[in-house]
Amino acid sequence: MKVLLDAHALLWFLAGSSQLSAKALACIQDAANTIFVSPATLWEIGIKDSLGKLSLPLPFDQLFPDRLDASNILILPILVPHLHEHRRLPFHHNDPFDRLVIAQALVEDLTLVSCDSEFAAYGVKLLW
Repeated sequence: MKVLLDAHALLWFLAGSSQLSAKALACIQDAANTIFVSPATLWEIGIKDSLGKLSLPLPFDQLFPDRLDASNILILPILVPHLHEHRRLPFHHNDPFDRLVIAQALVEDLTLVSCDSEFAAYGVKLLW
């Protein structure tokens, strides 16, 4: 399975948080799966970290890319087809970072690991 992690799923995984569902954790840890994260997610995390709106388990520059590499999490580039899909999405969700992650999941046919219930309105495959 190919999956894309949203910000909460990524942070909870890296922090070893029990907030990440057992099903999501098993999926991320399964070596048969290919796990991706969007640069938009890293950008969102960086912004919130710099504003003091979230607490990271390690400094940002130690988490990314070191912990991603150690966890075999790949960065999915933002490509023009993702931006075209982003433009076409209805506004069920107003967060531009989340909308881009949804667009990437739709274009690349990825399962999105997220606890955000608003994502389902886009018809994206969800795992939580």
